[in-house]
Amino acid sequence: MSSSIRVRFAPSPTGPLHIGGVRTALFNYLFAKKHNGTFILRIEDTDQNRYVPGAEDYIIKALNWCGIPFDEGVGKEKEVGPYRQSERKETYKVHAQKLIDTHWAYYCFDTAEELDLHRKDHEASGKTFIYNHHNRLKLSNSLALSADEVLAKIKAGLPYVIRFKTPTNEQLELTDIIRGEMTINTNVLDDKILFKSDGMPTYHLANIVDDHLMEISHVIRGEEWLPSMALHILLYRAFDWKSPEFAHLPLILKPVGKGKLSKRDGDKIGFPVFPLNWTDPNTSEISRGYKEDGYFNEAMINMLALLGWNPGTEQEIFSLDELIAAFDLSRVSKSGAKFDPEKTKWFQHQYMQQKSDEDLADLFMPILKEKQTVILNLPAAGRRSEESQHTKPFDAAQGVNFSDKDYVTKVVSLIKERATFVSDFWGMSDFFFVAPKEFDEKAVKKQWKENSSDLMNELIKILNNVSDFSSENLENQIKIWITEKELGFGSIMQPFRLSLVGALKGPHLFDIAALIGKEETLNRLQFAIKSIQK
Repeated sequence: MSSSIRVRFAPSPTGPLHIGGVRTALFNYLFAKKHNGTFILRIEDTDQNRYVPGAEDYIIKALNWCGIPFDEGVGKEKEVGPYRQSERKETYKVHAQKLIDTHWAYYCFDTAEELDLHRKDHEASGKTFIYNHHNRLKLSNSLALSADEVLAKIKAGLPYVIRFKTPTNEQLELTDIIRGEMTINTNVLDDKILFKSDGMPTYHLANIVDDHLMEISHVIRGEEWLPSMALHILLYRAFDWKSPEFAHLPLILKPVGKGKLSKRDGDKIGFPVFPLNWTDPNTSEISRGYKEDGYFNEAMINMLALLGWNPGTEQEIFSLDELIAAFDLSRVSKSGAKFDPEKTKWFQHQYMQQKSDEDLADLFMPILKEKQTVILNLPAAGRRSEESQHTKPFDAAQGVNFSDKDYVTKVVSLIKERATFVSDFWGMSDFFFVAPKEFDEKAVKKQWKENSSDLMNELIKILNNVSDFSSENLENQIKIWITEKELGFGSIMQPFRLSLVGALKGPHLFDIAALIGKEETLNRLQFAIKSIQK
């Protein structure tokens, strides 16, 4: 394909950007980048009644956080702008008039009350009222009225809409890149409103005019717009314009049950459906976002790419560049894709393992700073008193290890394998920063035997004589001692872990001891013996 590929993502600023919208933006972005094309953001704000303050800014921030920024759009103006439809009203008015002049559209003066009477009359006969070739000559419009009557109504300032005059008795052939060939009889279509009485265009007119003037080559949008495709093809014909190619993406479905994924599903099951937190300007209700929930943007994008698209291989982890290289609209599914919150966490975990220990330490440091503040603000009784004043690294008042990047990086290297979010780190590593003040009661009852204190005192003597306090050497020395004394490994390892951690959790025991150091290891053993004996 040539470099003239131009695609657009055209959301309405009626609220936060749903992940279904993000996926539509992503597929447009991938298609554009694969073919060295242009990705455009257009804000479709013709429905002013549904406009929500802050939504447009949210959409832009969300795309940027996702790592799929647009090339042209609001704030990145080019010659085909402006990119807000509310700023293009005159353009639509001119084009609506062109359709009137070429007899592809007509004025309608029917009031809401008159149309409601027609609907009720049809319902009484078991029929459905459709404004089209069946009845348009019986209604109040420029097809049924004389030119003088129409002119008089317009001059009198009577409100009117402009409707499209759908051709009759035609088999319309449609082609969709994803869904293939389709045929529809124009007699089943209604005469859609193109221009409203408030002077604003409807989606249908504005969409077609903008796509043409912005030289859009491919319209990649959600399945919900598939029923509009026939009208849009007819509009291109009416204007004598070349139609872009169409591709309608499948829906993202609920994890459980039937239907399209909604915010309520996220609230009910407990996962975000928006890329960023959103605060409703009317209710102040906060909806969760993937960013604030701790997801990496790469993980979310990787997950979304595989919702409805199949690369044709077993590969699941894709960088953005790999997605661009592999993406092909022909491999997008026709059927809906079921959203899986647990699979999203799986992607997050995979990307966690790919991150460098240094980068993860940078993300962990702000959390540590908060924890340090909490610990410093504890009343004296809330901290171990004289027993807690070990070496400086574990003195909360000094907070040395809370801000020691090298130390934090080593901690991260030991715990990240089992973590999904950076927010998991503190619960998995607090003992690296603060010596345990108390011990898990169930673990003590099960693992601290009558002779455990004596064995831990013996262990202290062994450790006192170890000069090389590396993990490997510690493990060798302790194993030799256990074997020579014919002790059970569990009788030493479990009380030892309880002493250092306060619970039966954490990474390799000797890695913990080596990292906190000899003096701290001995201090914790001594404190455990005293505390548990009591």
